[in-house]
Amino acid sequence: MRDAVQWVRSLIFVGQMYLAMAVLAVFFTPWMLVDRRGAFAGVHTYCRWVRWSASWMVGLKTEVRGEVPSGEVLVASKHQSFLDIIMLVSVLPRPKFIMKRELMFAPILGQYALRIGCVPVDRGKRAQAIQKMVADVASGAQRPGQLIIYPQGTRTAPGSDLPYKVGSAVLYRELGQPCVPAATNVGVFWPRKGIMRKPGVAVVEFLPPIPPGLTPQEFSERLRSVVEERSDALMLEAGFDAPAARARAKG
Repeated sequence: MRDAVQWVRSLIFVGQMYLAMAVLAVFFTPWMLVDRRGAFAGVHTYCRWVRWSASWMVGLKTEVRGEVPSGEVLVASKHQSFLDIIMLVSVLPRPKFIMKRELMFAPILGQYALRIGCVPVDRGKRAQAIQKMVADVASGAQRPGQLIIYPQGTRTAPGSDLPYKVGSAVLYRELGQPCVPAATNVGVFWPRKGIMRKPGVAVVEFLPPIPPGLTPQEFSERLRSVVEERSDALMLEAGFDAPAARARAKG
C-alpha cells in the first residue's frame, strides 16, 4: 500500500515537473531572446523548482556537496538519471553540454540550449565537435562556462560497471582546462526509467579538481578512480552497496 501511494505521488510529481518546464520556458522566452542571461535565469529557475518540489511531493531531498566550480572548467560527472543533470545545472553559474544536433530544432528548448552555449553535434561525429570547440576556445568565440561531460557516455544504474570512454580524456587534453570530477548517488532514488521516485537524500558531490597536464591515460585512470570510489561511498550512505551488486552481477 505504501509503495502504491508513493507511486501515485511520483506520477503527480513527474506530471507537474514537465508542466513547469513548459510554463517556465514560455515565461522566460522574451528575456532569453534578447539577453543570454534570460536563458540562464530560466534553466536555473526550473532546476531549482524541480529540487524544491521533489522535497515535499515525494520526500526526495537533494544536497550538493563540495566547492561549486565557477570558472572555465570541465565537469566530468557520474550520470545515473535526469536528477543529476538537474542538480548540476541548478548550481553551476554557466552550465553547457555537448548535445545532439536534432535538439536544436526542439521548440523553445533548442533555443535555450544554444543560448546557454551548448555545442550541437551530429550522431557519431563527436571528434569534429571537439575539434571545433578547441578552435572556438582558442579564437575566443566559444562562450565561457562549465562544460558538463559524462565519461561513461550514458546513464548508469547503481551497481553497474560501464567503461569510461575516451572522449572526456580527449577534451581534457585538447582544451587544457582543469577538470572537476563529480560523484553521485541519485540513481538509488530516481531511476533511469520509470515513474517511481523514492524518499531520501540524493547527493551530487564536486570533488577536488584534476589539473591540466596529465596524459590521457593518467587522466582517465585518476578520473575513474575518484568518481567511482566516491559514488560508491555516496550510494552506501543511501543504503545501496554498489560493490556487492557488481559482484553479484559477475556471478
